[in-house]
Amino acid sequence: MTDRDGNFYPTVKIGTQEWMAANLRTTKYRDDNPITLIGDDTVGDAAWNVANYGAYCVYDTVGTGYPSFDLDEFGYLYNWYAVNDGRGLCPTGWHVPTDAEWTTLTGLLGGLSVSGGPMKEAGTAHWNSPNTGATNSRGFTGLPGGLRIFNGTFSALGNVGYWWSSSESGANARYRGLV
Repeated sequence: MTDRDGNFYPTVKIGTQEWMAANLRTTKYRDDNPITLIGDDTVGDAAWNVANYGAYCVYDTVGTGYPSFDLDEFGYLYNWYAVNDGRGLCPTGWHVPTDAEWTTLTGLLGGLSVSGGPMKEAGTAHWNSPNTGATNSRGFTGLPGGLRIFNGTFSALGNVGYWWSSSESGANARYRGLV
């Protein structure tokens, strides 16, 4: 599967669901319109905080102690407006999963309390030690790409991976995380 930028994504089938086994790294919506890039400087921090339009960014690793940010592995970070945009963030034929689809996935993997291990990349190449219970036995290859908080600052690279759902929750959406 490829996106509008020509990036390739492997997929994995778990139960009856097919999931992308890599993080999204597109700069365009499905209709070829560009998604706005918001930088990682203080101006970008302020812009991320007030953006009421679809936007993406690259995790800023300066000062994190993380050696580098590999876009091919971690992908971009997107705000809710990009996820919820009617032009479609995902490649043709794909969609951001609903919270119910996430619930089905975690159920197939034994429930919320144990489903993280089969979904997480094993070892400490990307995850901070000890990464207990991670086996990636289902090939999902969840990585700890962190997040960009509403105020524009970055957090949790190496410790937590977050994935949007398309299910709204108040002014934002439900999301899932691996720790």
